[in-house]
Amino acid sequence: MAWKIRLRLHSLVGFLCTALVICAFYYLSGDGRAPFLEDKTTRRNSFSRCNLFTGKWVYDNESSSYPLYKEGQCSFMVDDFACEKFGRKDLNYQHWRWQPNDCDLPRFNATALLQKLRGKRLVFVGDSLNKNQWISMVCLLESSIPSSLKSNTWKGSLITFEAFEYNATIDFYWEPLLVESNCDDPVNHHVLDRIVRIEAIEKHARKWTDADILVFDSFMWWLQPEMTFLWGSFESSNGIYKKIGMQLRRYEMALRTWSDWLEIHINRTKTKLFFTSLSPYHKIGEDWGSSAGQNCYNETEPILEEGYWGSSSDRGMMQVAEAAIHELERRGLKVQYLNITQLSDYRKDGHPSIYRRHWVPPTKGQLSNPRSYADCVHWCLPGVPDVWNQILYAYLMYY
Repeated sequence: MAWKIRLRLHSLVGFLCTALVICAFYYLSGDGRAPFLEDKTTRRNSFSRCNLFTGKWVYDNESSSYPLYKEGQCSFMVDDFACEKFGRKDLNYQHWRWQPNDCDLPRFNATALLQKLRGKRLVFVGDSLNKNQWISMVCLLESSIPSSLKSNTWKGSLITFEAFEYNATIDFYWEPLLVESNCDDPVNHHVLDRIVRIEAIEKHARKWTDADILVFDSFMWWLQPEMTFLWGSFESSNGIYKKIGMQLRRYEMALRTWSDWLEIHINRTKTKLFFTSLSPYHKIGEDWGSSAGQNCYNETEPILEEGYWGSSSDRGMMQVAEAAIHELERRGLKVQYLNITQLSDYRKDGHPSIYRRHWVPPTKGQLSNPRSYADCVHWCLPGVPDVWNQILYAYLMYY
């Protein structure tokens, strides 16, 4: 009897020691928080009580987990977002961690996500901000994949990152207006007069019909005061062209075309759908109490005012997108809205500013006034889009 008791005690002590070692490993290798031990159902229930999109940015330069990867170690980094490479010395923007008010974001585990994506296709569809998020996702994943077992190919509007071992692809598809337009060339799309076929989407959509996970965005390209609508084809001489103001109305029309296509073509038992909300820019320094003419140039800290809302975050545009998503849900099609606008709005420090490749060299006049050519739209990597992907990861893994 005594030896059975001793055996049970030894087993209990062994279990407790193992648990302590695991917790200590996560604590020392992560951001100081113990690992999540609850099952998927428990985590889903905790998320249902937590808004991942409200919280604050916490500076974290002590944890080995932040940033989540190194700019120079991401072999798929592009020069548009490589701020350190192009001379940015202040790297504090890499060390801010998003902390929701009522819960913690789960630790990003690249291997676990790749297992989740085994045999699947994840596609980001949209503009250069969605490309910003796609590059972030590839950087987050690629360190877990040997060089010989991954590839990156570009074919027209489609860029494909493939993880061979998992038979998984993570794609980006350039479609800035969601519907067909004269801006659809992934390289030569800077046109003065944007022409949109507001009811045409099939040319693009057939390229991502088979996706298991789709992440859409489309806001920035709709902000022109006027756009030209085309009824007919670009190849036909019989097309009808009409200039349209009414920003919200034309955006609503495009999302209706997008919604109708999804309702008809998406496999509801297979495909997960996401729509990323407006990514704010920081061109107006007066918004955060700076002097007139100031923008994101030389900004090195986030806005810490709780509830801050900049003038670039167009609530009307967001409400149109939210209404389209609610209508799809009413029609039986679930689209998860990734409402990253306000959490990103705090980060006036996170943009490339002048620290990026300039495809057209700045003029002498611009060089004398760096604010005049600062990029206050896109985001440095590592940086803010990594948090967008941490939130996406939470939904993919626990919902």
